[in-house]
Amino acid sequence: MNAENPVRKSLQLLWYGLPDPKKGPKPTLTLEQIVRTAIDLADSEGLDALSMRKLAQRLDVGTMSLYRYVPSKTELLNLMLDAVSGPTHLRRTTFDAGWRVGLEGVGHGGRQQYLAHPWLLQVNWTRPVLGPNSVADMELIMTGLKDLPLSDREKMHVVVALDSYVTGAVRQEILSQRAAAESGMTDEEFWEAQAPFLYEIFDTGRYPTMASLSEDTFAGTWEESFDFGLRLLLDGIEQQLARRAESPDTADTPF
Repeated sequence: MNAENPVRKSLQLLWYGLPDPKKGPKPTLTLEQIVRTAIDLADSEGLDALSMRKLAQRLDVGTMSLYRYVPSKTELLNLMLDAVSGPTHLRRTTFDAGWRVGLEGVGHGGRQQYLAHPWLLQVNWTRPVLGPNSVADMELIMTGLKDLPLSDREKMHVVVALDSYVTGAVRQEILSQRAAAESGMTDEEFWEAQAPFLYEIFDTGRYPTMASLSEDTFAGTWEESFDFGLRLLLDGIEQQLARRAESPDTADTPF
């Protein structure tokens, strides 16, 4: 509906909002109202169900009227992504206790963000359109890492590594939830169905290590697994910082 560059138009809407109408009827909707309704729709029905037509129906306006506010689904999605981003109260306070506690807060906050909005996993965030919330969040994180003996590039590597871990871990958790919903079988029922066959195979002696695993090997929760992996990641960063402190001459080597 609008030939203007979608990145430029998204940035204008993100940072300056809707322009004041020079003529015609006054807007009956706010940008916040549109974005909030779109997020609710994606949360309840998934990103594939989100369309300008369906969103217009939820807002009780005509589809063409909606285009007066947001030119296309591309700009709408950019607005949605920024709306669910931003520094939470937890993130604002955890860095006061140091970089590690701060990054723990970022990790747990990211997990909760994805669990609250599973459709985020369908979005390609490798080239985000940076709005006020996204920039404020990155400002908070980079400020929290400011005193680390790392270059700015290395600090960004830390942020990317943490985000990659969170995304991968949560993806497995959400896919597991979807599998249970789609199959109608809980995780317990699924593995119980396989147990007799696995026991029979393990009794052959072909897989001695698997057969000797303790009974609670696969009893961990998703949260437990996430916490353990997050600690390993942060331990690695901490150990690297300690090595640099012990050998200052290695400070210029890649992190």
